[in-house]
Amino acid sequence: MTAALDATLVSTLWPARRTARLARNAALVVGGALALAVSAKIQVPFYPVPMTLQTLVVLVLAAACGARVGAAAVALYLIEGLLGAPVFAGAVAGPGYMAGPTGGYLIGFLAAAALVGALAERGWDRSWAWLLAAMTIGHAVIFAFGYAWLAALIGPEKAFALGVAPFVLATIVKTLLASALVGAAWSAVAGLRRA
Repeated sequence: MTAALDATLVSTLWPARRTARLARNAALVVGGALALAVSAKIQVPFYPVPMTLQTLVVLVLAAACGARVGAAAVALYLIEGLLGAPVFAGAVAGPGYMAGPTGGYLIGFLAAAALVGALAERGWDRSWAWLLAAMTIGHAVIFAFGYAWLAALIGPEKAFALGVAPFVLATIVKTLLASALVGAAWSAVAGLRRA
């Protein structure tokens, strides 16, 4: 493999010098936050936590862009929602929404983006098995934060029944899809280099 292990998919596809890198990363952060906002609106309504495509976007964004850019995009998204922008799955935003049932999952997005991005920077995104492991760990982190927060609000049994169990099958599908998307992108990059 010719790419440095700390090179992300994005930095491999879109190399940039120092000043251009700042502009590229800023564009990626804003674009990532926008992708998260759009993915929040694509949902299957569940109570108290809706099923969205956000975890898929968080994991793909982190694996493709790395820890700093991935986490910065999630942080921007969370700040927008905290300030009241309608970026979350619900019709409202602000501190009250973040303190509600989905608050733990939202914070879990940030932790998962940092972790999956760091794993990708260490080469976990170059092998299908390791990539699947990174995506699985990322989803586990999101669920750990979400479950812990929800359990504090409604109790552990209800939190599991309402905030974990209904999402297992969809999470498996999103984990496989996220791995396939990033893995296919790296395969395409390898194919371009051979051509």
